[in-house]
Order: sequence, then C-alpha cells, then structure tokens
Amino acid sequence: MSGTSGEPSTRTGAHAVVANAVDPARRPDVLFRVRREEGHQVSVWWMVGAFVGVTLAVIALMNFIPTGSA
Repeated sequence: MSGTSGEPSTRTGAHAVVANAVDPARRPDVLFRVRREEGHQVSVWWMVGAFVGVTLAVIALMNFIPTGSA
C-alpha cells in the first residue's frame, strides 16, 4: 500500500482486465453475435423453420443407413 491514500501503488491483473474490458458483442472473434435493440425478440417462425429443417435433414440422412431387410 502506498502512503495515506489506502490504495495499492500498482494495479493488479484483475484491475487491468476490468479497465480494458470490451463489449463481447463487438469482439472481432465472435462471428454470429449481433447487438440488437433492447426488447428485440426473434420471430418464433425462425425456430419453427429451424426445427423442420433439421428434422428433414435427419430423415434424409437416415435414408443412407442400410437396414439389412430386403
């Protein structure tokens, strides 16, 4: 501790991390994260479409699995 101020004379690693923190939505290594307005909600139809698409893809891929019955 330094003198009478009661604060440490050097910043620790945790202080440096907090001081240099960036908004995670703006990090260049995050590909699909998008900052949206407060209260914005994704349409439920996107989730329905994704479910149907994945289901159809799984069924299509299962057609390539041999069943052994003939």
